[in-house]
Amino acid sequence: MKHIQEIERLKYSGLYADAKIKVQEYLLQHADDYRLYEELADIGLYEGDIEAAETALNAAQRLHPESATGMYLMGFIHISKSNFRIGVELLEKANELFPNNPEILRNLGWGYAMLGNPSKGVAVMKRALNLSPDDELIMEDLGVTLISEGNIEEGASMLKKAGKESRLDELKLMMGM
Repeated sequence: MKHIQEIERLKYSGLYADAKIKVQEYLLQHADDYRLYEELADIGLYEGDIEAAETALNAAQRLHPESATGMYLMGFIHISKSNFRIGVELLEKANELFPNNPEILRNLGWGYAMLGNPSKGVAVMKRALNLSPDDELIMEDLGVTLISEGNIEEGASMLKKAGKESRLDELKLMMGM
């Protein structure tokens, strides 16, 4: 557990290369620890390398297919690749195993909205925001979804609160406003 905390500290400090080196060092000693592969996947996502993240996550899932973290990360990857149905299924399972996690709920809500159920998406994202009221990513996704559903005022307020006024201008152009 100590090695996972060390890796987490490095990631949260933005030292992804150092975190990756630590993961690789620990994998030499603990090749069967699925959490290390999940950490490697998470680092890949932070670095924007979805393929590397997916490869690491596949290794983690072979070791522990029912990991809530693994399901969340794979759901996030599928949502990022616009595979919304698969992403939502995985995120729903992750939410069952690890309920009330704002990050899982944010992505689940976005997935619902992208699958054509924006009202459910908004409700789930609002729940996520209640759990994590300062999370700008939740505010941004919620704001975009609200605006796309015609709730311009509430959506614009959410984007401004998140410091994403540029998204508001972008959405207005897209919607011909």
